[in-house]
Amino acid sequence: MNKSKQLGKRNRRDMAILFLPAMLCIAAVVVFPLAYSLILSFTDTNLRSQGLGDFVGLKNYITALTDECFRKSIFTTLKYTVVSVVFELCIGYLIAALLNRVGRGRELFFSIIIVPMMISCVAVGMIWRLLLHPELGIVNYVIECLGGTGRAWYGDASLALGTLIFIDVWQETPYMSLLILAGLVSLPKDPYEAAIIEGANGVQTFFRITLPLMKPTLIVATLLRAIGALKTYDLVYVVTKGGPGVSTEVMTYNIYKQAYQYLNTGRAAAMSYILLLIVMAISVFFVKMSRRE
Repeated sequence: MNKSKQLGKRNRRDMAILFLPAMLCIAAVVVFPLAYSLILSFTDTNLRSQGLGDFVGLKNYITALTDECFRKSIFTTLKYTVVSVVFELCIGYLIAALLNRVGRGRELFFSIIIVPMMISCVAVGMIWRLLLHPELGIVNYVIECLGGTGRAWYGDASLALGTLIFIDVWQETPYMSLLILAGLVSLPKDPYEAAIIEGANGVQTFFRITLPLMKPTLIVATLLRAIGALKTYDLVYVVTKGGPGVSTEVMTYNIYKQAYQYLNTGRAAAMSYILLLIVMAISVFFVKMSRRE
């Protein structure tokens, strides 16, 4: 009995030693930055002076929430997220359903489709910035050849956000297709065989079998893409830099401006935690939905 206890203690000690480097790395790259930025959010720290500023309590949070530009960036971020994720979910499901019906060559088709997902977001932004250039871009050239009129796709306030959404959908839809296809492939065959025997048509089969069985997968896919869309920064920076005006200024870009243009790191930290709270609230909502399903 004593030997087994000693062996158990030794195993726990060995496991602790093995986990220690990983825990130290997590503390260095996650816990410490989160704790330090939380402290910053309650001070008036700026990059014009060294060290921490004076404690100001909730002033940075109140200032951020009463700032019209930041509130507009919250609305822009939510609009960008909802529209892009809905399009990616619908188009991604359609592509995944078509690929699921393909017998031979599925891997080849999917290898071609996921190419946009493999390109870095900065490169994608540069590519589409050139393609959509109002004077040199091939998109306007084709439109004019067909008798239409070219547009300033990212230079017009009424079109810029839609242009960013289109680019995001182009790049991220393959990721959604990959997740959904994995769910479709893993569905059981028995319910479909029973539906065929009962004489159910395609629409009934989709709404009564496929959709209920796919709900957990769809919820997880939507959550992952929603988190990614809420944190979008590089695409906005490369293509529009928040313009024209502030029509495409999302929360992350507004935080960047506060920290590195206006040098208000304390307020930027507070804005970052507001964004974190929004992401956490959405994540909790989807996790509860997933558990209920």
